[in-house]
Amino acid sequence: MDKNKPTLSGKVKRYANVSSKITSATAKMASNKIIGNNDINKNADIILNALGGLKGPLMKVAQLLSTIPDALPKEYAEKLQTLQAEAPSMGWFFVKRRMANELGKDWLKKFDTFENEAKNAASLGQVHKATINGEDLACKLQYPDMVSTVDADLKQLKLIFSLYGTWDKTIKTKEIYNELSERLKEELDYKREFKNMLLFNEMLHDQKYINIPKPINKLSTDRLLTMSWLNGKSFMKYKNSSSEVKNHLALTLFYAWYIPFYKYGIIHGDPHPGNYQVDCSNKNKPSINLLDFGCIRVFPANFVKGVIDLYIAMRDDNYDLAIKAYKSWGFNDLSKDLIKVLNVWALYIYGPLLENKKRQIQDPNAKQNGKEVASNVYKELKKLGGVAPPKEFVLIDRAAVGLGSVFMHLNAELNWHKIIEELIENFDETELHNRQKNIIKKFKI
Repeated sequence: MDKNKPTLSGKVKRYANVSSKITSATAKMASNKIIGNNDINKNADIILNALGGLKGPLMKVAQLLSTIPDALPKEYAEKLQTLQAEAPSMGWFFVKRRMANELGKDWLKKFDTFENEAKNAASLGQVHKATINGEDLACKLQYPDMVSTVDADLKQLKLIFSLYGTWDKTIKTKEIYNELSERLKEELDYKREFKNMLLFNEMLHDQKYINIPKPINKLSTDRLLTMSWLNGKSFMKYKNSSSEVKNHLALTLFYAWYIPFYKYGIIHGDPHPGNYQVDCSNKNKPSINLLDFGCIRVFPANFVKGVIDLYIAMRDDNYDLAIKAYKSWGFNDLSKDLIKVLNVWALYIYGPLLENKKRQIQDPNAKQNGKEVASNVYKELKKLGGVAPPKEFVLIDRAAVGLGSVFMHLNAELNWHKIIEELIENFDETELHNRQKNIIKKFKI
């Protein structure tokens, strides 16, 4: 019997154990609150201890949650990040069985070489390097029974949100949970990711410094995705490069995310550092490799217009346009006080785009950093009875904050205002709608 294969009894024990710990955690937290000792760090420790057995898909969710201001308390977000995606890589015997299930019993003959050891092991699957006719390939093989694993982990996440919501209703998490749930389930469908890869190849085909893998149809299935292999290094290895190289990398990464969004209403929803690399084959003008197309979000044209309207409202200090933008985003019950608070966050997010000069993404002389701004916004929202962020907010905010952190690490200095103005110039909602409709039809997304 394959030691790597998870058994039904093992899974039952795993989730029964976690559920038991969660029940115990709930009782402890209730006790803390009743006796007036509601220590949030202690509660976070209790929850994370209870979830210690869930180190797979939940970690994917944790990466997303970590950049959504106050979706969970910062103590929770910080401790979630201490748990690693420790899904053990499948051993060779089990890999052979999984590959046979996907490509047939003679699957190994379809490749010239296929490396036994996985190059990367992530939360949902692992990647093996292979070759055909001298071409290097990446074979992304999903772990077994991930559908039930994801469902179980999402139930635990829902319970975390529920527990948090019993004593703090500032950020209402229903739509956040729904969005994370939908996106994570989509990531399990490798045929969908196959199409997404083709989609991004099309949308970014004229960007000479952006590389996207090419999927191989005859070697891909629902649970196996084979694509061209891209060689690259971590962005962090370029922190000490010349300012010209760092600015070039930052601009290229910005385009990789926002050309698809502003031109097609489509965004790569996971700007995790592992999902982009630097291709240094041209040292003076390096390219970036954009990877992992499981978490892709399509937004209606009116939402994209709302994002642009909010930028213009911040730029021109147009109060009425800001209200219109928030409504198009899906924010409801907008009072004057709530709009005022939302504008504080919007000014922080859009701030780098408003100054027509070269600058860092975060002003080193700013009176407050992002965490302090988020903390003050949170306090004001709490006074107003809280807010329910629309689900569209999740990945848009994730992209802005996630990419912003990379730009800060690079100390990139660009005229962000000029870049965004050129990108949204002549924006037309109807044209975007038609452009999106055609490309989605073409790739059957």
